[in-house]
Amino acid sequence: MTWSSVSLSLLDSFWLFLALCFLVAFAAHKASAHLSRGYRKSSLFTLFQDLIRYGKTKQKLHRAEWLRVFDVPKRWFWHFYAISVCWNVFLLLSSFAFLYQLQSYPPWLTGMLEMLTGVPSSGGQAPQPSTVLVQLLLCVHSLRRLLECLFVSVFSDGAMHLVQYLFGLGYYVVLGLTALCSDRMAEGPGSFRSQLDWIHLAGFVLFIMASLLQHRSMVLLARLRKGKSGRVETLAHTVPEGGWFELVSCPHYFAELLIYISLGFVLGGLSFTWWLVVLYVFFNQALAGQLCHDFYISKYESYPKHRRAFIPFVL
Repeated sequence: MTWSSVSLSLLDSFWLFLALCFLVAFAAHKASAHLSRGYRKSSLFTLFQDLIRYGKTKQKLHRAEWLRVFDVPKRWFWHFYAISVCWNVFLLLSSFAFLYQLQSYPPWLTGMLEMLTGVPSSGGQAPQPSTVLVQLLLCVHSLRRLLECLFVSVFSDGAMHLVQYLFGLGYYVVLGLTALCSDRMAEGPGSFRSQLDWIHLAGFVLFIMASLLQHRSMVLLARLRKGKSGRVETLAHTVPEGGWFELVSCPHYFAELLIYISLGFVLGGLSFTWWLVVLYVFFNQALAGQLCHDFYISKYESYPKHRRAFIPFVL
């Protein structure tokens, strides 16, 4: 869907719904600090916190034993990126085959795109080069995050909710389809020369810079648990320092937001659907960043007061 359209497709409605859900969750979490002690001990409040927290932010959450049945290890994060790499590589190869007129999309995939966008298949329209570039960058991003989970990050015994796990498994599947759906509203196939201009280049440069920021942040977090030899010495949580951690508690979340913004630029900045994805990512990362920020503040009395949660000088 483009900015010139006013109706919402099924896919637009999906991302808008997710964005609003996390906006409400973020607002509810901020407001919870002003609730009575009795309400904060209620089953409803505990269930809400159990669904939005994971990892270290669950540590001080007092939960009934039946809620712990739904815990799965946070280290299973790598499953999300493994699924993402496999699925998005498949979509990318399918787009390349279509772009070079080797074969069109499978009928089942075409049917899914029609259902999500509400736009009938035009039959012979190949994917836009900018869309293929976004698919390629999604594959690069997913592969990097997979390798970081497997070989860089040091996970503790933290947990996440089964609902969060299932959501994560499906997230990148829908995300890959969303990138592919950007073609359904396109006016024409165009060419690399006519389509890719300064805004696409700016998006590509921002993608590289944001990816480097995120990787550097993940390395700094991992070093907190490693000795000089590179071996893991502790699984305890300590105050992160260095890099953008001097400005915010979660620069890796800020980098994630920048990565999605960069992909919006690579799409030419005209994909209304993708900016709904960015809106969702903003509220999702804002909630996760605020929870981590609150954890650090509550755990360490000397935690730097000038640091924000995940956007420097803002939030």
